[in-house]
Amino acid sequence: MFTGISLKLALFALTMGILTWSSATWAKFKIAVIGKTKNDSFYIQSFEGCKQFAAQKTDLSCLYDGPQDYQDIRSQVLIINELLTQNVNGLLVSTTDSKHLVDGVLKSMLPGIPVITFDSDLLPEHEEYRLTYVGTDNFAFGVALGEYAKVFKTEAEQQICIQSGFDSTPNLNARIAGVRHALSGQSTQRLMGHNGWSEYPRCPLYSLGKRDVALYQLTKILEREKAPIFLAVAGFAQFNPDYISTMKKHQEAIDKQHKVIISADTEPMQLKALGEGLSTANIGQNPHEMGRLGAELMYEYLKHGNAPEQSHYYLGFHYCRSDNYQECTQTGN
Repeated sequence: MFTGISLKLALFALTMGILTWSSATWAKFKIAVIGKTKNDSFYIQSFEGCKQFAAQKTDLSCLYDGPQDYQDIRSQVLIINELLTQNVNGLLVSTTDSKHLVDGVLKSMLPGIPVITFDSDLLPEHEEYRLTYVGTDNFAFGVALGEYAKVFKTEAEQQICIQSGFDSTPNLNARIAGVRHALSGQSTQRLMGHNGWSEYPRCPLYSLGKRDVALYQLTKILEREKAPIFLAVAGFAQFNPDYISTMKKHQEAIDKQHKVIISADTEPMQLKALGEGLSTANIGQNPHEMGRLGAELMYEYLKHGNAPEQSHYYLGFHYCRSDNYQECTQTGN
């Protein structure tokens, strides 16, 4: 039996539990954050950004979902359709395949459920299906990656291998175009000697965001007697938990710049590899701010009817090397 004190404590605990549960469950507005993959620290950071903004409001909560381990255009659409049955009021989506997303869900979605894209926008012909885009200017990001590759050009005709995820993902294709533009002055053709650059046979490599595939692709390239510069337009192989142990045998060659690995993103595991001399350079983005600003813009629209003033909200990026990896994400060097 409860004593008077224990009964009061039990009732207090029950009340606090109900209040905690209700703040998330009964919030007037629910925003769903959908990444290309769910088990990805990049998109988890975006979700944390959404939650940070929601914590300042009494009538807002954030949900998080996405295909579990790799980029899958069908799974992303199925997940969004499922979320729409959970009374969500707005979607923050990183696009894997623009046409499939529009045809599979956005065209038929209930009126009044707005969409803001982050990280990866819809294609220009589909922009009518979203309010705005929040994230990196992906073409400019690709140019930055390409400019960094120039530093390591050692041959009259330098070979490079670009690694991507899904071959129809808008932001990754924009980055590939940016890399090609930086190296050759054009962005529509595969590099075949343009301005002293050529793409290695069978590249770009498409990993579908599968970390085991991405790491396998990288190791096979590095095993070549004369390995091309390896440039990944997203984290891919470096998100694999076995990346550091696998790359150890190439550490000396990477240190001497006989093998060059340039990668997008600066997640903690990538910075650890960079600090251990297992990556040449990383250029990072701001996924947390993508989620925070996306949530702020969505909330303004849902609560006050204020549409975003811009069609694109571009965020900056930062450069990380082995000599600044501990502070590069804060200083923007």
